[in-house]
Amino acid sequence: MTAASPEAPEPPAAPGATVRLTTAQALVRFLAHQFTERDGHRQRLIAACWGIFGHGNVAGLGQALRQAGQDGPDGMPFLQGRNEQAMVHAAVGFARQRGRAATHAVTTSIGPGATNLVTGAALATVNRLPVLLLPGDVFATRPADPVLQQLESPSSGDLTVNDALRPVSRYFDRIWRPEMLIDAALHAVRVLTDPVDTGAVTLAVPQDVQAEAYDWPAEFFADRVWRPRRPQPDAGELARAAELIRGARRPLLVAGGGVHHSGAERALAALVEATGLPVAETQAGKGSLPWDHPAQLGAVGHTGTTAANDAAGRADLVIGVGTRWTDFSTASATLFGAPGVRFVNLNIAAPDAHKLAGEPLVADARSGLEQLTAQLAGHRVDREHRELCAASARAWQRLVDRAYHAPDPAARPTQTQLLGVLQETLGERDVLVNAAGSLPGDLHRLWRARDPRQYHVEYGYSCMGYEIPAALGVRLADPDREVFALVGDGTYLMMPTELVTAVQEHIKIIPVLVQNHGYASIGALSEAVGAERYGTAYRYRAPDGGYTGDPLPVDLAANMASLGLDVLRADTVEQLRAALRAARAADRPTAVYVETAPAAAPAPDGAPAWWEVPVAEVSTLESTAQARRAYDDGKRRQRRHL
Repeated sequence: MTAASPEAPEPPAAPGATVRLTTAQALVRFLAHQFTERDGHRQRLIAACWGIFGHGNVAGLGQALRQAGQDGPDGMPFLQGRNEQAMVHAAVGFARQRGRAATHAVTTSIGPGATNLVTGAALATVNRLPVLLLPGDVFATRPADPVLQQLESPSSGDLTVNDALRPVSRYFDRIWRPEMLIDAALHAVRVLTDPVDTGAVTLAVPQDVQAEAYDWPAEFFADRVWRPRRPQPDAGELARAAELIRGARRPLLVAGGGVHHSGAERALAALVEATGLPVAETQAGKGSLPWDHPAQLGAVGHTGTTAANDAAGRADLVIGVGTRWTDFSTASATLFGAPGVRFVNLNIAAPDAHKLAGEPLVADARSGLEQLTAQLAGHRVDREHRELCAASARAWQRLVDRAYHAPDPAARPTQTQLLGVLQETLGERDVLVNAAGSLPGDLHRLWRARDPRQYHVEYGYSCMGYEIPAALGVRLADPDREVFALVGDGTYLMMPTELVTAVQEHIKIIPVLVQNHGYASIGALSEAVGAERYGTAYRYRAPDGGYTGDPLPVDLAANMASLGLDVLRADTVEQLRAALRAARAADRPTAVYVETAPAAAPAPDGAPAWWEVPVAEVSTLESTAQARRAYDDGKRRQRRHL
C-alpha cells in the first residue's frame, strides 16, 4: 500500500460472521474503527463528523450518527454546522493542527448543500490536508426522476451536482450499491492517510442506498491502524544532493509546509546548526525554526524579508524542503537571479522534487534532513556568507521593532501596530489563524513565530472566510492552546456563521475583527495594476458611479454580539492591548473589534520581489499605462530554471 499498512488487531472476527446494518450505519461504524499511528502515537483518524441535515442525508447518515451515539468504540462525535463550506474549513483546521494524522468527516444533503462543499474541498486539496466529504446523492433506483434538487443532464443519466467535487478531490466514488462501500471506504482511508496523495476525499452516497440494509462481513469493522510512510532517500540522490551542498559558496535552504507535515522541525534545526545553512521560510513553512534562531532569515518571496530575499538573489544553490515553489515563493520566477543557480528539492512528492529543474531528493522531510546531516558531517558553510546573512537578519528585526512600536498609546493603531500588540499578547503556544487580505503578507514578513504550530496562515488557496471555522478546528484539535482568528471586515462578512457553533459548543476562540472598510489588499493590488482601487471600498455610491462616498454604517461588533459572543471594542492602542488580554483570559468565545488607522508609512517591505498579475496592454488610463510599463519590466526579469 502507498499510504500505510492497515493492521487488524487480534482476535479477528469469526470467519463468515456478518452484521446487518444500513449502508450509512456501516459507514459510521467503519470510520469509528480507523486509526493512525506515527512516532508511537495512535489516534482515531476520523475524530468527529460535522453535518447539516436535509432530505438527502437525514434518514441515512443522520439516523446512523444518532444510533451510533457520541461515545464508545462504535460512536462518532457529531458537530452541528451552519454553512457547509465552513464545516470543511473547520475539518481542515483540525487536520493541519494534528499534523494530518487525524481529521473530521463532513456530511451534507444533496443539491446546494453538496455544492457548498466545493470551495472547502479545493482548499483542502491545494494544501494537501485530509478531509472526508459525505454528501448525499440522488436515488440510485430512480423511482421518480428528477427528485428534489437533482440536476438533469440530457447527455448523462448518472451525472449529479456531486460530480463538481471530482476535480477538487484526491479520491471520488459514488456508492450505487451497499456492497460497493467496502472497497470504496478502504480506498478513501488509504488516500486520507497517504502523505503524498492526501487531500479532500469524497464518497457520494445516494439517499436510498444510505438507508438500504446489507449483511456486512464482521471483519470490515475490525480496528485498522494506518501508519503513514516515512520514505528514506535514494542513496544516489542523497549523494548528489550532498555533493551540490558541499560545493556551494552561497547556499540557501527554503523551508516549506512539508517540514511541519513531517514533524521535521528538530531535524531541520540539527542540520542548520551542524552546517551553518541559512534558512528562509515560505508561508506554509513559517515557524519551521523559531524566529530568533541564528540561521533564521524569515519570509521569502513576494512577501519576504530583505534578509531572505537578498540571500535568495545571491544564492548559487537553493535547497527546497517540503515546498511546492508557488509564484509567491519564487516572486513569479524572478527571485533566484544568480547566474547558474541550482536547486535541490527534498520532497515526499516526486512532482515537487523535480520543479525548477532541481536535483530531486524524494523522501520524507524528516528522514531526508536526518540523512543529509549525516552525509554533510564536518561541512560548514562559508563564514563570510553566514555572517552576511546573520547581519541582514538582525537589521530586518530592527525594522520590525520600529513597525511594531506605537509611540502614542492613545492613538488608533495601524495594522502593523495591531500585529505588534498581538505579538505581545499571544503566549508561546497560542495559535494565530489567518488566510486572506493584506494581513497574510504583513504576517509573513513581520510575525515572530515561537512555536511550530503558532503560525496558521492558509495561503495555498488564500480563502476568505477560512479563519473563524478553522479556528474552531484548531481549538478542537488542541484544546490547551488559545486560538486567535484574525479577520478583516471583508472576510468576516463572507462567513461569520460558525461563531454560532462556537457559542453552542462552548468552543473558546478569540476572533480579532479588523475594520478597514473594504477589500484593502485587493484595493492596493488594483492601484498597482492601474485599476485605481475601483470597486474595492465599502462606501456609498457617489454621483460619479464609484464607491467613494461615506463609509457604510455597518456595525460588525454588534453583529458578533448578536450571534452570542462577548465583544470588546478597542479604539486606541492602549484599549487594544487591554481588550486582547481580557479576551485571552476569558472562559468563553470573546471577540475584539478594532478599526485600524491608515499607516503614516507602509509596513516594512522586503527586497523588491515581483508578483505577476497581468496588466492591460492598452488603456486610456495613464495609471494603467504606468502599471503596464512596470509589468513589462517584471516580465523581462523572469527566467526559466533549466
